[in-house]
Amino acid sequence: MSSKHNDFMSFCALSEAKGMGINMNTILEHMTGLHTLTDDVIAMDFLMNAKSGVRNYAMAVTECATPEIKQILMKQLDEAIDSHEKITNYMMQRGLYHPYHIPEQIQLDLKNIQTAMNIPS
Repeated sequence: MSSKHNDFMSFCALSEAKGMGINMNTILEHMTGLHTLTDDVIAMDFLMNAKSGVRNYAMAVTECATPEIKQILMKQLDEAIDSHEKITNYMMQRGLYHPYHIPEQIQLDLKNIQTAMNIPS
């Protein structure tokens, strides 16, 4: 048996002993090494995707040919902007994002980079 398998089996036994239980998400996280992701890395990824969505909708609005489609895209853009604002506020309230304090944000970004680099491939 591989050491990864032994580590996983030890994790399962410890979890059961602590009464934590095992579910499919837990199993998949440990099999793929994703259990090392932290809330701040996930939240930052969510924020980056939200920014990308806003940018893409804005571009689509400027390129569409019909008023009906433009109206639909404008509604989607507004919703994407609202989502971005909610994610940003969530992260700021929890100290995960510092858009107005660049030195703090740089330190946080470096920490997130290090966390991402430590995820097993």
